Amino acid sequence: MAKNLLIVESPAKAKTIEGYLGKDFTVKSSYGHIRDLVKSEDAIDINNNFSQKYEVPADKKQVVSELKKLAKEAETVWLASDEDREGEAISWHLFDTLSLKDSNTKRIVFHEITKPAILKAIDNPRKIDYNLVNAQQARRVLDRLVGFELSPVLWKKVKPSLSAGRVQSVAVRLIVDREREVNKFQSEAAFKIVAIFSKGRNAFKAELTERFAKQDDAEKFLQDCVKAIFDVKSLDTRPTKRSPAAPFTTSTLQQEASRKLGYSVARTMQVAQRLYESGYITYMRTDSVNLSDVALAAAANEITSAWGEKYHQPRKYKTKSASAQEAHEAIRPTYFNNHTIDGESAEKRLYELIWKRAIASQMSEAQFEKTVAKIGISTRREELVANGEVMKFDGFLKVYLESNDDEDDNQNADGDNAILPPLTKGQLLELQEMTATERFSRPPARYTEASLVKKLEELGIGRPSTYAPTISTIQNRGYVVKEEREGRVRNFRVLTLKNENITKEEKSENTGAERGKLFPTDIGAVVNDFLVQHFNGIVDFNFTASVEKEFDEIAQGLKDWTKMIRTFYDPFHNDVENTIQTADKATGERELGVHPESGKKMSVRIGRYGPFVQVGENASDDSPEKPLYASLRTGQSIETITLEQALELFKLPKVVGEYEGKVMKVAIGRFGPYISHNSAFVSLPKEIDPLDVTEEQAIELIEAKRKKDAEKLIKSFPEDESVKVLNGRWGPYIEFGKLNVKIPKDKDPASLTYEDCKALADAAPKDVKKGRFGKAAPAAKAAAPAKKPAAKKKAPAKKK
Repeated sequence: MAKNLLIVESPAKAKTIEGYLGKDFTVKSSYGHIRDLVKSEDAIDINNNFSQKYEVPADKKQVVSELKKLAKEAETVWLASDEDREGEAISWHLFDTLSLKDSNTKRIVFHEITKPAILKAIDNPRKIDYNLVNAQQARRVLDRLVGFELSPVLWKKVKPSLSAGRVQSVAVRLIVDREREVNKFQSEAAFKIVAIFSKGRNAFKAELTERFAKQDDAEKFLQDCVKAIFDVKSLDTRPTKRSPAAPFTTSTLQQEASRKLGYSVARTMQVAQRLYESGYITYMRTDSVNLSDVALAAAANEITSAWGEKYHQPRKYKTKSASAQEAHEAIRPTYFNNHTIDGESAEKRLYELIWKRAIASQMSEAQFEKTVAKIGISTRREELVANGEVMKFDGFLKVYLESNDDEDDNQNADGDNAILPPLTKGQLLELQEMTATERFSRPPARYTEASLVKKLEELGIGRPSTYAPTISTIQNRGYVVKEEREGRVRNFRVLTLKNENITKEEKSENTGAERGKLFPTDIGAVVNDFLVQHFNGIVDFNFTASVEKEFDEIAQGLKDWTKMIRTFYDPFHNDVENTIQTADKATGERELGVHPESGKKMSVRIGRYGPFVQVGENASDDSPEKPLYASLRTGQSIETITLEQALELFKLPKVVGEYEGKVMKVAIGRFGPYISHNSAFVSLPKEIDPLDVTEEQAIELIEAKRKKDAEKLIKSFPEDESVKVLNGRWGPYIEFGKLNVKIPKDKDPASLTYEDCKALADAAPKDVKKGRFGKAAPAAKAAAPAKKPAAKKKAPAKKK
């Protein structure tokens, strides 16, 4: 056995580091956290200074057992988990769980996995920093208390199975608030004037800085320009510079990888983790923009050798945030001379993005000559403005240009930064064409994952390690969806002056299309409103940011973590008790009007199976007649659905014809629109509107489903028609009534008898254990197909 046991978080990191250390070191992985708070309510003893009860989960017991054995045999144990607070907590958990001794345990940290960095860390060990551990424990305890106390309130007052989190609830609030801003926005139209002067290669555009709200005013402007003389009133030419962006932090990497590569926040962090563990980049959870002296020297050497001295301009960036937690280094390549790496496409692309950003930060400014020409109109007081820009020296732009969230807005489409032809003051210009185009003001942009991270960072909410899990959690909980939505066709008017004639035409454009944007679901909006009303502190931006600052103070040893938790918990617990006793049930109910035929009230709200429209009041002794229900369709919201749209929902279910002597019906169930025929159900594809389904389409879909089912069937049994051997998504399985049964690897699915199937069904566990997120654990999950839509929609639970 080697003298030294070094424990890191991941096996990939262990493999890389083991190559740097000699035979005296055994490097092992803890595979992340080795223990967590117990799942029961007694995990935190509130009356005993919030002391915690931990357990080693079943899937980590073997790892812990092996590490304990190796730790006993080693002379020195080195704890080398990540350098942030969570990494410090992992080291503490290892120290406690493995029963390590202070005398022979050393803590080391490094922010890049290179041989020099590892050897330097070994030469400079320290003890576990319990201030950092306490800061992490404070976050963990606070979040567990909020979740455990708030979730039951939501079960009783909103809907079963809901949950709430401290930072996640604030993120949902941002998205709900933005969606309401968009929905309330009233677009205003105005006419934009653009002129084209000269011909051929000398042609250039000029624009009127003001816009006309009325078509008559725009038309009058064009009319006045018919006989006008245009001349260059002034020319302003001056040099300008553009500086590179700072090297990446966690949040700026997430934003830029989203804009340039189309990666989700979670994917960016997964790929960056692999790059770090392979030794290609420095630590990827940081809010520092600093580069070490070693990195600055390496970047300088690479720039001067690749492009020459004139492209090098050393810079030291400072982190703006006073609460920067991991103030070590920005995210950068470990070796600047590696312009690219071998590996998977995703890793290669992200590495190159990191390399370009870091190297560009040490390069010269880009130099331009910017020209602004003001053009006079003899018949009007206004002036047209033409902007031109000529690059004199590319500098850092030789390598990298930062993107922004508004690039698809075509802000420069009308000639900003174009190259102007040679112009002189007083020069007369020949007008080729002038247009007045109707343009509409835009609502605030919905959040993308990247822009949400940017907003959270601006508000001081969350830290580098929390952005990705926060955004994943709000989507997993069903409070927010990331999706694409089709736009709508909008008409706009264009007036064109050419050859002294003015023509008018109406054109159309697609507007409002969204790609990869975050939308609140109805349940997300209802939960948000409930929390805002009864637990405003939890979703208050300033309060949540102040909690983060308190975590920072704990990490610096300036505040006692238990006192901080007590200050928060006592009033919060009182709010929970009061809300359970006094709050009304939240459904987001909204009245739409009255049914045009029956005269009954129509309303929309959240129910057990999601949002639905109701016609009539709930049944009572005075009015025993049951109301009618209809589920909302994808893309519809209880906040924006109109009476007319709601009435359309009651056109289903509808009969579309007969096939083989049986009626075919179109309906919408919990799993979307479907066709029912002879006790079988066929899902409708997204491109087919349920209201427009023809008899021919319905028959085609039924036959296609039968063909697919036949291909799936391996074997059936005359003894019992409900027993089948089928090909599923994860391989062959037995459908035994309502039970899905795995087939052992040593059994041939095609040769199973009815008795074999019955024996396997009897032996199968009836109470399947749930995995981490409430899904069936992989070992117990049968290869079941997607659920069929219910034949008849159940009525929502009655309002109490």
